[in-house]
Amino acid sequence: MQDHGQQGWGRRTRMVHHGARRSQYGEVAEALYLTQGFVYPDAASAEARFLETGPDEFIYARYGNPTVAVFEDRIAALEGTEDAFATASGMAAVSGALMSMLRAGDRVVAARALFGSCHYVLDQVLRRYGVEVVFVDGTDLAQWEAALQGGAQAVFLETVSNPTLEVIDLDAVGRLAHAAGALVVVDNVFATPVFSRAVALGADVVIYSATKHIDGQGRCLGGVICGTRDFIRNTVEPYMKHTGGAISPFNAWVMANGLQTLDLRVRAQTASAQRIAEVLEGHPALSRVIYPGLPGHPQHAIAGAQMDGYGTMLALEVRGGKAAAFRVLDALRIAVISNNLGDARSIATHPATTTHQRLSDADKAALGITPGLIRFSVGLEDAADLIDDLQAALAMI
Repeated sequence: MQDHGQQGWGRRTRMVHHGARRSQYGEVAEALYLTQGFVYPDAASAEARFLETGPDEFIYARYGNPTVAVFEDRIAALEGTEDAFATASGMAAVSGALMSMLRAGDRVVAARALFGSCHYVLDQVLRRYGVEVVFVDGTDLAQWEAALQGGAQAVFLETVSNPTLEVIDLDAVGRLAHAAGALVVVDNVFATPVFSRAVALGADVVIYSATKHIDGQGRCLGGVICGTRDFIRNTVEPYMKHTGGAISPFNAWVMANGLQTLDLRVRAQTASAQRIAEVLEGHPALSRVIYPGLPGHPQHAIAGAQMDGYGTMLALEVRGGKAAAFRVLDALRIAVISNNLGDARSIATHPATTTHQRLSDADKAALGITPGLIRFSVGLEDAADLIDDLQAALAMI
């Protein structure tokens, strides 16, 4: 689809219209092209297509697809990057971005507070292939500075960490990383594309698990890597298309449509999260409520400066450890127990025994993942109902 002034459109307008590719039938909704391959009019055309393809010239669904291209164009426009490559899952995006750019002997400096699978890719997979990985306390700029003294090829961090919601000073870390010659790669899931200022603050590569807020209704897996056109097409695409981590057209169609309502959903969920955090702060059954929107959060000022909202996620540390946390989880009647997040349904998770269970007890303690910690993803239900549900569950202990 030609630009026609789209760069001047507002966020919600771009989420609905950007990147639309209409067929000869002029359909209103995005077309779903469920095809693995494409037909060429003659052998010379096939040869030419493989030698050099344009934005609307497709070869094989693993390389690209019209439906996938709609999602890629739309999320890139939303994030403010030149291009994007959609992947089979969020972890395919994380591993694909890192594996495509690194080789044996390279060095990565990463924040220690990460989603369990992200930690595995860095700690196990990259090290297995000869990449040096150094972990630091993401909130301690002195540790970043010291670790980057020897140079690095990449810095990796979650802008808001999962599950304890540490907020990293992206601008400061980005300056240190670029001075050391490193690309800044960020997992931006908790910040969401709605509240993100990652690119303006120095991120070179922005990764999303589209499974979360972008889908927003628990239907499909998907991920996306956003960056410069050179990085996406000359580094990421060759790796992803040959290793097979591309998204399916159907899932891309779901994600492209999910973007149309993303802004409305995330803002409503964030308003509820703020209200829930304020009501529960100081509850006698809780030793702490963790939410960047609370003035007492250690990085409250940083979160306000680098995001346009505080997000849909909060964490509750229940007094009484695992047994008490389980009692609260089992007493919930609206929120469901699952390990996803960013859904229209509120979701409660016990990270120590699920998403981060593979970490050692010492690592969990260092990251603040205590036996009593519950991660709570706020959905689209009425905030008053969620507050009643949580207060009733907490009353059980």
